[in-house]
Amino acid sequence: MRPRPSGPRLGFFGLRAYAVGGNILPRRRNTPVFAGTSAVHAARKRKMHLPDGFLDAKTAALAAGAAAVGVGVALRRVRATLEPRQTPMLGLGGAFVFAAQMLNFPVAGGTSGHLLGGVLLAILLGPSAAILVMTCVLMVQCLMFADGGLLALGANVFNMGIVNVCAGYFVFQAIRRSSRMEQKRTTVLAAAFAGWFGVVMASITCAGQLALSGTVPWAVAFPAMADVHMVIGIGEGLVTALVTLAVLRTRPKLVAGVRDRVVGRNLIGYGLVASLGLALFVAPVACRWPDGLESVASRFGFANKVAPPVFNSLLGEGKLSFLGSAGATAIGGAIGTVLAFIAAYFLARLLVPVLGPKEEDAAS
Repeated sequence: MRPRPSGPRLGFFGLRAYAVGGNILPRRRNTPVFAGTSAVHAARKRKMHLPDGFLDAKTAALAAGAAAVGVGVALRRVRATLEPRQTPMLGLGGAFVFAAQMLNFPVAGGTSGHLLGGVLLAILLGPSAAILVMTCVLMVQCLMFADGGLLALGANVFNMGIVNVCAGYFVFQAIRRSSRMEQKRTTVLAAAFAGWFGVVMASITCAGQLALSGTVPWAVAFPAMADVHMVIGIGEGLVTALVTLAVLRTRPKLVAGVRDRVVGRNLIGYGLVASLGLALFVAPVACRWPDGLESVASRFGFANKVAPPVFNSLLGEGKLSFLGSAGATAIGGAIGTVLAFIAAYFLARLLVPVLGPKEEDAAS
């Protein structure tokens, strides 16, 4: 008989077994995906951010501190640069991202992915505004729907609201400045790669947090998370590129880096209606497979570490179950979409001065 290899054995979509410290860590084929607690998540049983229990106290506190610093810098930058007429765009960005994150798409091997949207927001609004919008979306998901743990909120903001945004936007600007192709084509290609890169970097950061917490070894977490999110990132890159192309063809001044962007009320109204349409009519029929983090947690046996919710969220724990699975998803999604719009818009209104031309965020 040939000896069993001591290193990781890779499949197309994940690690089947790892040798860690002389022990084989098997792929758990029959481990149930950890259950969600929100009305939206319970109905769909597929999307969840980092829940409480996956990270230990020191890692959660460290991530929360890093997130607080990043959000603080973004607050100061937006206060100094955002024009009053641009504030509705932050609300629209929050509504769109909340709705779009509900639309899981099948990837392979029984795993699904969903849009993060941070890089797309950075391209359209600038990185600082994108960080604030993502923070608002994640807070609505956590506080209203228990989608992501309260103690893990800082880690989720750091991963999806800061690392995803900053890493992706850095690559986007680097490609735009270095490429010699026609500007529109360069912008679309840069958006595609930046969307992919942002997802992968966020997943690697999450893997580091899991390893630092002792939830799963780094030798397992890094390749498992990176493997699945390299594939999920392709979907993110395609969506980011297509939306960027559509904006360039219809409203090119909305792309970050263009001065004197004018935002009409019709655009905000139509965009909000479209976001509500996604939540009401598309989200209930989206893919029900577990997402990347759920798949890894189930595969490597730490899905059962999910801790009970710290508090009872307003729309969590089956509060809309009387509407049925599809109804709870649609109504919960619509409510969340509106709340994300309100949160991002009013935060922007609190930060923006009454009058005065400011330097654009993306010019930094």
